[in-house]
Amino acid sequence: MASIDLHGRTWSEALTELIATYNRVLAGGSSSEILEIVHGYGSTGTGGSLRRRVRSFLTAHSDRLEFQPGEDADGNPGHTLVMPIRALPEVSDLLAEQVLEYCETARTQSKITGKFRRYGDPSVIRAIRSLERQGRLRTVTRGRNKAYEAA
Repeated sequence: MASIDLHGRTWSEALTELIATYNRVLAGGSSSEILEIVHGYGSTGTGGSLRRRVRSFLTAHSDRLEFQPGEDADGNPGHTLVMPIRALPEVSDLLAEQVLEYCETARTQSKITGKFRRYGDPSVIRAIRSLERQGRLRTVTRGRNKAYEAA
């Protein structure tokens, strides 16, 4: 069983490492390889934000994997067991999709970078440029400001 420990990481760091490890395990070729994601339970006693975000991410990509919360598998809520089926999209692709969804209503670059600041301005701007090149995001004028809107 492969394992990844996400303790002490921000969500952005954890997501990057999770996707890379998951895809590496899948590429390893063993069709029955299980990935154990150790995220901890959280210090509040009600479940940590990292655990919630990891499981929310896994649920959103349930067409690419199967997972079982640790509390259901062995009574330990501090980890989640994942059976990879198909590769997960890279973080940059996920960011672009989120930006596109956010821009259903026209948004300025400063609003977009503010909304996705946890990814860092350069990554957000690259996602905007990539979406523009693909024709999925277009520029519009909002008063005196340039804004972006889903095409």
